Amino acid sequence: MLVYDPRVYPHPVLDSNHTTPTMSHHLFIVSPTDTPLYSFMHHSSKPTQVIVNPLSANLPNWSTSAFAGTLTALSGASSVNQTTGSGNLRVGGGGQDRHVIQMIAHASLDVVEDLMRTNPGMYLKAVDKFNDWTVSAFITPGNIKFVLLHDGKNDDGIRSFFSDVWELYVKTTMNPFHQLNTPIRSAVFDTRVKASAKKYL
Repeated sequence: MLVYDPRVYPHPVLDSNHTTPTMSHHLFIVSPTDTPLYSFMHHSSKPTQVIVNPLSANLPNWSTSAFAGTLTALSGASSVNQTTGSGNLRVGGGGQDRHVIQMIAHASLDVVEDLMRTNPGMYLKAVDKFNDWTVSAFITPGNIKFVLLHDGKNDDGIRSFFSDVWELYVKTTMNPFHQLNTPIRSAVFDTRVKASAKKYL
C-alpha cells in the first residue's frame, strides 16, 4: 500500500512548463422536444495553474488503448487542438471528441428534466458530472434548455453568460423571419454569444 508522506512531497508540484491551460465550454440550446437548435464551443484562457500529482509526474504519458482519443475526451482534456499553416491554433469542432461531448450533453437532459419538476429556478447549477465535465443548465419559461458543459468552476460567470444568451435568444425568436424551434443560423446571434462567452467565461 502506498502512503502519502508529507516530508517527501510537502506541497503540490507545479508543472515544469507553468502553462496556463484552456478551460472548455460547450453550449447547447435544445428545444422542448429535445431538438438541437444551436451549439457553440469556447475555450477560455483565463490564467490558472496546473497542479500535477507528484506520484504520477514521473510516469510515462502514453496509452495502448485503441480508444485513447475517446478516453481523452471523456476525461475532459482537449485533444482536438490543431495548428494551422499560419501558426494559429485552431480549436476542435470535429472528430470523435465532439460526438462524445454531444452525447454527454444530451444524456444530461434527463437529469435536467427531472430537476425541472422539483426546482422552480431557471438556473440549475452543476446538475450532472461526467468525469471532469460539469453540466449546468438554464431553463427558459418556454421550456428551452441551455446546457453548458464546462471543466472549470465559474458559477457567477456562467449565470451571467446564461442571462445574456437568454436575452439574445428572445431577441432572435422575436424576429419575424425566424421560425420558432428551428435551428438558429443567425450570424449576429453567433457573434454576440461569442462576445458574451469571452466576457464571462
